[in-house]
Amino acid sequence: MKKNIEEINRSIYDFKNTDDYDYKIKKGLTKDIVLEISKRKNDPQWMREIRLEGLGAYNKLDMPTWGPDLSELNMDDISLYVRPKGNMANKWEDVPDDIKNTFDRLGIPESERLSLAGVGAQYDSEVVYHSMKEELSSIGVIYTDMESAVREYPDLVREYFMKVVPVTDHKFISLHAAVWSGGSFVYVPKNVHVQMPLQSYFRLNSPESGQFEHTLIIVDEGASLHFIEGCSAPKYNKYNLHAGCVELYVKKNAYLRYSTIENWSKNMFNLNTKKAIVEQGGTIEWVSGSFGSHISMLYPMSILNGEGAKSEFTGISFAGATQEIDNGCKVVLNAPNTSCVINAKSISKNGGKCTYRSLVRATKNAKGSKASVSCDSLMLDNKSLSDTIPVNDIETSDIEFSHEAKIGKISDKTIFYLMSRGISESEALAMIVRGFAYPVSKELPLEYAVEMNNLINLELEGGM
Repeated sequence: MKKNIEEINRSIYDFKNTDDYDYKIKKGLTKDIVLEISKRKNDPQWMREIRLEGLGAYNKLDMPTWGPDLSELNMDDISLYVRPKGNMANKWEDVPDDIKNTFDRLGIPESERLSLAGVGAQYDSEVVYHSMKEELSSIGVIYTDMESAVREYPDLVREYFMKVVPVTDHKFISLHAAVWSGGSFVYVPKNVHVQMPLQSYFRLNSPESGQFEHTLIIVDEGASLHFIEGCSAPKYNKYNLHAGCVELYVKKNAYLRYSTIENWSKNMFNLNTKKAIVEQGGTIEWVSGSFGSHISMLYPMSILNGEGAKSEFTGISFAGATQEIDNGCKVVLNAPNTSCVINAKSISKNGGKCTYRSLVRATKNAKGSKASVSCDSLMLDNKSLSDTIPVNDIETSDIEFSHEAKIGKISDKTIFYLMSRGISESEALAMIVRGFAYPVSKELPLEYAVEMNNLINLELEGGM
């Protein structure tokens, strides 16, 4: 891993291609635009009805007023569908050169060869590459893009699509339902253990556009999976919007780890929604690193409906100048002997603002359950802000519950001590921050832990 901040090359993430597309829909949100997207997707009637239901709900629902100020986001300035040139390929050499070079620079092909069982790569509104090792197909694992899943597995998709996250959940999920495009579908059969992770990577290249991928994962009884989601976008001086949706189903005694490294550009509104339903004895683990974006609102939710179901959340957020990162976690303990552990960390510098917002609800059904919440915030200067807004709604007395929160700054004495050992001030600060982030990075596969540390170094660059 590169050790000095100045060694990290920003061009790995900030490069952009010419905005050269096959089709870009006109800006704004109307019924005609939604129907045009549906037509281009060749939707079945039931999917078209979901889109129109989403549009109707979007027009009725209010903008959220309880979090960051979203008044700068004007939907009339956003194109909701951008089709890149070329068709989806299952060989890298068949991907258009400029797009292929983008993912080459991001290291996707190399990761696929070394440590992944399958990869999906989305560029703007469409999946441009998808592949999975043949041995997984032979044992019944399905991993494909969402549009292909709608065509090839319509009954399975229809049973689960927009069921964890209802179309009317909030205004931006209604928008997602109306204009969704791209994303991944995974089904792991009973008692099948996928030994290597699957990964989908989402790259938004076109300015003044939105990305609305839909990820639907079903891990059947006794099965297990690690799924990795990566996201990035280049810098522009105009706003982009990301409002994806992730729906996860963890069946009886199944296991799913969902890891995310987000590195959006600082002109991005990241308004993503993620939810999981966990049945008896199942486990969902969320591992999240949130970097970049102008405003982020993201609260992965676990609904523990089966006895003994478990949820763990480990996440870190980093807010620099002009950034407001409003992230957290939600858990509903809705069965006996369920448990959740939340370990959230945030770092803010140069006037950035981090807010930890959470909900832990233990219903009357949650007898014998356990919940532990820990949220730590680190501010690197006197200009930055950090807030903690937890909500704990406990309806049963038969539960073990703990909550702790710490907000602090790096002491001058600590920096001085490290510098007295021959370490530069910038590297001393980076070492402390990486140590603070270690509980998150240690939960990631090695190459993604290295990427997260590099992102931390990038955020710290020039901030001493």
